[in-house]
Amino acid sequence: MKAATRLRAGDAVAVSTAGLRARRLRAALSALGVAIAIAALVAVLGVAESSKAELLDQLGRQGNLLTVATGKTFGGDPAPLPATAPAMIRRIPPVRSVTAVGNVEGVTVRRSAAVPSQQTGGITVLAAQPSLVDVLAVPLARGAFLPHPAFPEVVLGDATARILGIGAIDAQTQVYLGGTYFTVVGILAPTPVAPEIDTAALISYDVADELFQLQGRSSRVYLRVDPDQVADVAAVLAFTAAPQDPRSVEVGRPSDLLLARIAAKGAFVGLFLGLGSIALLVAGVGIANIMVISVLERRAEIGLRRALGARRRDVAVQFLLESALLTTAGGVLGVALGCLATAVAAHLAGNPVAIPVVAPIAGLAAALAVGALAGCYPALRAARLPPADALRTP
Repeated sequence: MKAATRLRAGDAVAVSTAGLRARRLRAALSALGVAIAIAALVAVLGVAESSKAELLDQLGRQGNLLTVATGKTFGGDPAPLPATAPAMIRRIPPVRSVTAVGNVEGVTVRRSAAVPSQQTGGITVLAAQPSLVDVLAVPLARGAFLPHPAFPEVVLGDATARILGIGAIDAQTQVYLGGTYFTVVGILAPTPVAPEIDTAALISYDVADELFQLQGRSSRVYLRVDPDQVADVAAVLAFTAAPQDPRSVEVGRPSDLLLARIAAKGAFVGLFLGLGSIALLVAGVGIANIMVISVLERRAEIGLRRALGARRRDVAVQFLLESALLTTAGGVLGVALGCLATAVAAHLAGNPVAIPVVAPIAGLAAALAVGALAGCYPALRAARLPPADALRTP
């Protein structure tokens, strides 16, 4: 009987790749299943990180923004802000800038007078000061922000423009606001920290006072403060804005919305990672099934190798390597597809591309682990085949 010979590492890889090359279509389809699962995992992590990077950037820019809004009296009735509130807030030393808006009650915005007055689309009308865009740090997507305060001009929030079906503006773009046609002079970009602005139509205080008798009243005040004094200013805002009844106003920090969104995205990432892991597990089961079929098809080859001196461990290593190489190839392809999907999604959403280093490393490690686990049973089955029985296989 011929003595067993040691299988060198290079020969083991060559024998394993020869088995994959002999069945290229089967190997490609099996690797594709792993690639799709790994691509999903990498893309979930990458897209979430890119979106989180954008939110963190906004958090850094909006962390020192505070608001003071109308609240309710002890009896539950609406409590308007005192007329002196904006001026009193400006006197707080750490406050850098202040702006205010006033809610114009009972006024609707429609595309034209032919639209029924009941179809408001949830749009509110706000009187705004020219400093609003600077204090909120919100850019204009189109046009300018109320360049002529004495004229019937309006600036639409991002959601308002979409509700009214206005994507571009010119000198003839108008909306029917409170019984008067207003010229649309601007459209704001989305305002994550002030969603009430997104669904509003903004007019000047001069026009609101003249046409709707607003009398300069404010319903919400926005202010920027020194970043290291945010908590201290927030503690005294209610007493400064309404010293007679501090409980009648509501003090808020809009950046809390961004923190909530970051937390929500983290929860969804965990859910999608779980789904991706299930997909990877299914792909691993498929590879294990393919490898078992491969062992059955290659019984004669296994018997011949054993008769020529190959040890059981050499046969096991061959099939284990074959499974690992198959999933590794799928993992490399999956990482590439996942990074590409992340870049495309970030570009379409206008976010920076941020792929955590752990994502491709974890993807490749997961693929290799699945390959090793999927190949264990087929490898053991191949190693335990008696050479004589294997050679008698037709």
